[in-house]
Amino acid sequence: MYISGESLIVILFVGLVAGWLAGKIVRGAGFGIIGDIVIGIIGAFIASWLFPRLGIHIGGGLISEIIYSAIGAIILLLVVRLIRSGGRL
Repeated sequence: MYISGESLIVILFVGLVAGWLAGKIVRGAGFGIIGDIVIGIIGAFIASWLFPRLGIHIGGGLISEIIYSAIGAIILLLVVRLIRSGGRL
């Protein structure tokens, strides 16, 4: 798989915005630039796996990718918080 420089910049931008949004919604603060990017990218993978199985489709474009990734990142952060707190949110 080949990723061009432009594609990598878009992936990192979407990951950053999605991770930042998820951090604000779930935790109330971000995790730094690198942490936000990582959480956003993992959230994008979660959303791209989960949403088609649930029959959810928002649309195409950069904004929908940010929304997908943010929702996936929120799910990731909630699961991590659930595991860390021993079952309490």
